[in-house]
Amino acid sequence: MTACEVLVVGGGPAGSTCAWQLRERGVDVLVLDKARFPRDKVCAGWITPGVVEALSLDVDEYRRGRVFQTITGFRTGVMGHPLVDTRYDRPVSFGILRREFDHYLLVRSGARVQEGTVVTSIERTPAGWCVNGDVTARLLVGAGGHFCPVARWLNGPGRSEPIVAASEVEFALTPEQEAICRVNPDQPELYFCPDLKGYGWCFQKGTTLNVGLGRQDRHGLTGHLQRFVRALVSAGHLPADLPTTWHGHAYLLNGSTTRAVSDDGVVLIGDAAGLAYAQSGEGIRPAIESGLLAARAIVAVGGDTRRAALEPYRLALSQRFGVERHAGPSVPTASPPAGRGLLGLFPDRTVQSLARRLMATRWFNRRVVLDRWFLHPGGVLLAEPRPYVGPTRNAAR
Repeated sequence: MTACEVLVVGGGPAGSTCAWQLRERGVDVLVLDKARFPRDKVCAGWITPGVVEALSLDVDEYRRGRVFQTITGFRTGVMGHPLVDTRYDRPVSFGILRREFDHYLLVRSGARVQEGTVVTSIERTPAGWCVNGDVTARLLVGAGGHFCPVARWLNGPGRSEPIVAASEVEFALTPEQEAICRVNPDQPELYFCPDLKGYGWCFQKGTTLNVGLGRQDRHGLTGHLQRFVRALVSAGHLPADLPTTWHGHAYLLNGSTTRAVSDDGVVLIGDAAGLAYAQSGEGIRPAIESGLLAARAIVAVGGDTRRAALEPYRLALSQRFGVERHAGPSVPTASPPAGRGLLGLFPDRTVQSLARRLMATRWFNRRVVLDRWFLHPGGVLLAEPRPYVGPTRNAAR
């Protein structure tokens, strides 16, 4: 048997951040992941200065031998219309490769890591938990993404939830491809679908290109993606010999799920809790923030793992992300929240038409699309949580 105080299932940014903070405070942590690191993780892949600060990232040390692409602007607009150029007088984000970034954070956490292990069983015991029949822990942290086995155990299988589906490819450009590619490395491009229910992107990180598209209506994803890529290749913007194998992934938007995020001896963080920003679909910053909040709550309760003792985590998550989070075990609802769409925009066609006109203006692209939806430059990354003032009908279940 392998024993630990806290078992973190999932070694991505959420799990490694939580493990890092727990280890900093002397907690014995084991991270379990089905992959072996460094592992491929397709992602448009940029982080803001606030994330760098929250992680206490040593930029000079990190960028040695790793991609850390400075971003000083974006090109944004609606597909089929001219893009708007926005430039800043400072770096507003940094491009990273997830296989490098995730591996770095996991190693830096200082936690014990058990890689290449699929969770096949989760059982409660008098002392806490037993996973796969051979790992015991006092407290369990679910950080395994949208399909996290801990989230499935807590909330039950077969839940109907309005997921966002994305498909993307990331590959190293050949010198010939790089000569054709017209994407500026310091200026990622965002192409919003005409119905504003998703967007595509092109981002060159060093000599690596990432192209993809995400939408909330997953059944229409393939067609939108094909039209998007075909238009860029036809315009001579991207090389024609893109890889033929694309990778898909799914996640939940904040406010679109009734998943419970805590119960006796268990908490969910990151995509396992459904925290991606509704406007942009970004999940890295919410993952890191929830990992920090969970570690803070776990340290504060000491050895007390009752749901009531972990309640501050649920409240802090509700306060931070502006949506009530539930304590479990939850019961799937017949009609889960629909959310506000991938961009948080309006479904009404008249309002969509107005929004498309606004997205042709420099002011709207900078002040709303970028500053408010994608960059979140203002405010403290992790302000001290205040009591959540919303409904608390599930808190005492």
